[in-house]
Amino acid sequence: MARLFKIAFGAVALWLAVLVIVGVAYGGRAGNRVATRIADSLVAEVTIESSNLALVRGRLELEDLKVRKDDLGVLSIDIATIRCELPPLGMAMIDRECRDLMIEGVRFDVSAAAVFKLKNPKRKPLRVRHVEIRDAVLTFAPSAFLPSIGRVSIKIDRATAGATTFKTPLSFLLSLTSLDATIELPAGITVKLGYKDGMLTAAGGLFGATPVALPLAIPIPDSADDAVAEIKKLVALGRDLAEQLVARRAEDWLKQKLSW
Repeated sequence: MARLFKIAFGAVALWLAVLVIVGVAYGGRAGNRVATRIADSLVAEVTIESSNLALVRGRLELEDLKVRKDDLGVLSIDIATIRCELPPLGMAMIDRECRDLMIEGVRFDVSAAAVFKLKNPKRKPLRVRHVEIRDAVLTFAPSAFLPSIGRVSIKIDRATAGATTFKTPLSFLLSLTSLDATIELPAGITVKLGYKDGMLTAAGGLFGATPVALPLAIPIPDSADDAVAEIKKLVALGRDLAEQLVARRAEDWLKQKLSW
């Protein structure tokens, strides 16, 4: 029995050692594959400063990812850290699904919706079970989606999303589960946004100090949608949301006046 235990222990130790060596040897290649996949999907230049593959723990970490595109508009994405949780103990070599995706330190600038007229990627889009985003700034030029509003900047302190298929960098918004963010609009207008349990709240700027709350029905992602269709859904959602918030604020203001 003791001999069998030693053999089993030795086999496990050897397997773990092999996983460490393979992770070190292929960490850079894993990062290059991710960069190639993103570049193929966005038709853009993509670079990654460093990547680390930990097969024992089950994690792929990427640092300083940059995306640049100057075709039909400008798309610029900088991400400080990406962490993808994979199946542990070497199972990631068989099952490569990213279970939890953590993205931190995002700077996203887009000048036109046309940059999302993407070609069909050679591989299937990345699918993850859960997404968490921290410290993200999404900036949209006036010509991007809502020309009548002007330049819009969304600062996300934290956002979470459920199962997501990344057909565009904004696909997580269609699976949103929580949000803590601030929107900066022209003329110095700032609105604090929150989302949880299907309810959206807005405070500050046009809405005053008391939060305005309303139910938010996010469109269900359709597997048949391409990147352009998803962007159209997000634009329609943004317009509908703005109209509902303004209408609710006007309703609350009128009720307050009539109650005097």
